[in-house]
Amino acid sequence: MKFIKIILKGFILIIIAAIVLLYIFDYSYILRGAKIVYFTGHKTAFIDDYPYFDNDTIKKGNNTSPWPIHKNYNHTTPTEKLSEVNKDWGTVAFLIIKNDSIWYENYHEDFNKNSKTNSFSMAKSITTALLGKAIMEGDIKSLDQPVSDYYPQYANTNVTVGDLASMASGLDWVESYTSPFSVTARANYDDDLAETILNQKVVEAPGKAFKYLSGNTELLGMVIEKATGQTLSNYLSESFWQRMGATDDALWQVDDSEHRLAKAFCCISSNARDFARFGKLYKDYGKWEGKQLLDSAYVVKSITPRFKEGPEYGYGWWLKEQNNKDFFMMRGHLGQYVIVQPEDNVIIVRLGHRKSPDDGKTEAVFTNDIVTYIDEAYKMLVHD
Repeated sequence: MKFIKIILKGFILIIIAAIVLLYIFDYSYILRGAKIVYFTGHKTAFIDDYPYFDNDTIKKGNNTSPWPIHKNYNHTTPTEKLSEVNKDWGTVAFLIIKNDSIWYENYHEDFNKNSKTNSFSMAKSITTALLGKAIMEGDIKSLDQPVSDYYPQYANTNVTVGDLASMASGLDWVESYTSPFSVTARANYDDDLAETILNQKVVEAPGKAFKYLSGNTELLGMVIEKATGQTLSNYLSESFWQRMGATDDALWQVDDSEHRLAKAFCCISSNARDFARFGKLYKDYGKWEGKQLLDSAYVVKSITPRFKEGPEYGYGWWLKEQNNKDFFMMRGHLGQYVIVQPEDNVIIVRLGHRKSPDDGKTEAVFTNDIVTYIDEAYKMLVHD
């Protein structure tokens, strides 16, 4: 018994020492991350995590505009394969929007059309839409405006806001979703996001090649806030959320209650129907119900590859050819997607807990689940 007490005491002292060291070396955010993830029974970030963070509200307007319901709404059942993968990969929402009307819609578990889930990196597409709005309104001069005009820390680096939007900044950022010591984990759980971002140095020539870094979009969000004098949540509400008739308030996670800097690289909590509005906005070249909310030339640039060597990305939007059709998409961690095929006037939305099993096991740009969702949706649309 005495030996067990000694072992237990030693174990407790090790834990206390580890916690002290985390605070000394400024890694205390790991404790917050562990509390949010592991102490809630999860192994990684999860789609309904917004109650565990501080949030700003993206307010809906007084004139909401629900999606029209297609005359053939839910007349077609999902394919056998789609039903199987939706179950296996934890899909909670799957929508097919055809000709601007909801053609098919299904929810799983306890989720429904009003349920909020985390956008994860789909927020990057929305943040770059805000950049386009700021340029359109003259708050930012152009895609070529230097970041140093807003943050002198980046003087003599030649990094532009366009480089941030197109993932070509050259920042010293390691995009890792597994290591608790990574800057990505720090950005998600730390209480001073601006400090984390402004510690990033430019280590490669900007504007030369695509390299996906979440820090790019966070710095871009900080620039937009400075340029417009508004928080990202307010700017999003006034610029798009209200004007597109979103039916529900949304939430944008912030670093803490004191700084309240939005996580521009991720973490807008909304529902499938309201996320889909950005697919329609870009499909229609920035126009919504006859009003030009976003410059059409900016939209075209956004959904066109900036680099020949990186054809999978434009300015904030992913680009993929599938079955001789060109798709552009919003894309987030664990398989959050708004996928658009403009010529067919089709928008596919999928929200859920995980991607296909090849996630993290291949260097391919797109995981197999994206291919599956497109293929199976089009098999269903044959019956329209």
